[in-house]
Amino acid sequence: MNVCLVIKCSDSWMQSVSLALEELLVSSQEQNCLTVGIYESAKFLNVDPDSVVLCVLAADHEEDVALQIHFTLLQSFCCNSGITILQVSGIQRLHQLLGAADVNKDQDERKDLHCLLVTNPQVNHCRLQEVGAYCQESLRPDQWVPTLILQER
Repeated sequence: MNVCLVIKCSDSWMQSVSLALEELLVSSQEQNCLTVGIYESAKFLNVDPDSVVLCVLAADHEEDVALQIHFTLLQSFCCNSGITILQVSGIQRLHQLLGAADVNKDQDERKDLHCLLVTNPQVNHCRLQEVGAYCQESLRPDQWVPTLILQER
């Protein structure tokens, strides 16, 4: 039986959730339960939205209008489908975690980590619960997608 404890102390809670998200993403990737990329995610959502338990949108204050349009469409679809959404900043950290950073590739050739779908409800359930609780409790009336900052290490 997994028992999860969420401590609500702003900085320590956000650090705990950040770590939980990182562990969840790595575990999902290892179990082949992570869909990576905006177009790949959109295709997957079209085929099997019921298996998606978390959508992570990552951008570091990018002014890319096309990316923002994709984000808006994905957010809308996920909200209508009851899929938990989390927006993160710290795309470099995602590259570190998910092995997409390759010193021999330039920025354009790296994996598109702007959208990540966790596609198995059984993946590291305790960490998924912790991230989901953060998303639920972080919603504000002026913001329909909670945000989290991933710290580089």
